[in-house]
Amino acid sequence: MMEFGFSISPSSTMNLDKVDFSLYGRLCEIEPDAKKCMACGSCSATCTAGQWTGMSVRKVLLDIQRGKEAEAARLLKGCMLCGKCTMVCPRGINTRHLILSLCRIYGEDEK
Repeated sequence: MMEFGFSISPSSTMNLDKVDFSLYGRLCEIEPDAKKCMACGSCSATCTAGQWTGMSVRKVLLDIQRGKEAEAARLLKGCMLCGKCTMVCPRGINTRHLILSLCRIYGEDEK
């Protein structure tokens, strides 16, 4: 058989039945606004830190909803808490408070 240098990529599908949603549940108890996010990307577009660190509130929330807690924690470390994302959110979500709540939850889990 002729070799063309290509290979089949592994599947990127997620089995959401096996994902632990407890962190997202805890976040929604503390910050009900987390459920309001429609993942429009306004926060990502204005994020100063996002240019260098990849920080995005949208990505963080989506990662938590998908059970990718380690990736969300890595992104949170890049936040400068400047508040630009809060000012542009069309749903009026206090994203800064949401980020601080997430950091608090991660801090409790480390203890």
